Amino acid sequence: MKKIFLMAASLLTLMATAQTKKVDVSKSSITWVGKKVTGKHEGTINIKEGTLVFKKDVLKGGKFMVDMTSINTTDIQGEYKTKLDGHLKNDDFFGVEKFPVATLEFKKIAKKGNVYSITADLTIKGITKPVKFDLTVDKNTATTTFKIDRTLYGIKYGSGSFFDNLGDKTIDNEFELTVNLSF
Repeated sequence: MKKIFLMAASLLTLMATAQTKKVDVSKSSITWVGKKVTGKHEGTINIKEGTLVFKKDVLKGGKFMVDMTSINTTDIQGEYKTKLDGHLKNDDFFGVEKFPVATLEFKKIAKKGNVYSITADLTIKGITKPVKFDLTVDKNTATTTFKIDRTLYGIKYGSGSFFDNLGDKTIDNEFELTVNLSF
């Protein structure tokens, strides 16, 4: 009986100190920018689900799933938009039929005021690599902007690092994500 009481007390203490906050995907957003020699394209991608873990109002963890099938170009319309969206979804880029979800899981967190320095594991196309970024938390929102080197995830299409003579068809290896979370 004493063991049960101690276990229950420990569980209640843990629950009181750790709070998992679910991300409101309808109020959260991810925008992307991909650059090439002749300009850039931008768009959105949806968060499928996500959580942030706090202990005494200090960020201690986070895990997110991104719906790769929702990749959407917002700077062009019509036939060119349809073609680019399709190309981003095919195997040259994100291969969403085989890899419909990307994940991000926080591994290390260092607090600097209301800004947290995050090291996380990012998985795209079944390949996991570490990424680092700063996350600003303010009440029930969090924001960050960071760059990802797509070639680390096997996305080499149009990369001048892997192909010669691309000229004005060269696409930057890095793309930028801006994330706005509400929870």
